Amino acid sequence: MANVEQKQVVVNEIKEKLEKATSAVLVDARGLTVAQDTDLRKQLREAGVDYKVYKNTMMHFAVEGTPYEGLKDYFAGPSAIAICYEDPTSAASIINKFRKNAKALEFKAGVIEGTCYDAEGMKVIADIPSRDVLISKLLGSFKSPMGSFARVIQAIADKSGEAAPAEAAAEAPAEA
Repeated sequence: MANVEQKQVVVNEIKEKLEKATSAVLVDARGLTVAQDTDLRKQLREAGVDYKVYKNTMMHFAVEGTPYEGLKDYFAGPSAIAICYEDPTSAASIINKFRKNAKALEFKAGVIEGTCYDAEGMKVIADIPSRDVLISKLLGSFKSPMGSFARVIQAIADKSGEAAPAEAAAEAPAEA
């Protein structure tokens, strides 16, 4: 009976994490060296991402009736899950960058803001810049035309400012 209670504790732990999450990425990390796994965990932890290996049956019970239920089809073989609480694409992005040097790491699937994606979909999502990067690019695109407009207005003001003293100088000798 104690074994069932222990399993329920693990299932509840996963459920609680998923309730607060914006995304979850399922990976197959077989073949990673200890050093690679440690480095991956460190990068994910620094980004505020929970990364853990759970038994598939525990994850299966934990996702039932949640927006993460689509992951059930991918709980085969060794699985690790990266649970993200802030930027929904950060875990996928970190894993994707890490995969370039660790070919053993493979996407299985993921759920980003309630939508389930397969491995190929996760690769596409992982290439999307973070929300902060997208916002700064958007603001930069606004700033550029406004900066150009400001320079044109300043040039017109400077030109008008030059004409006024020249006119004043031309009028001054006529009065004398």
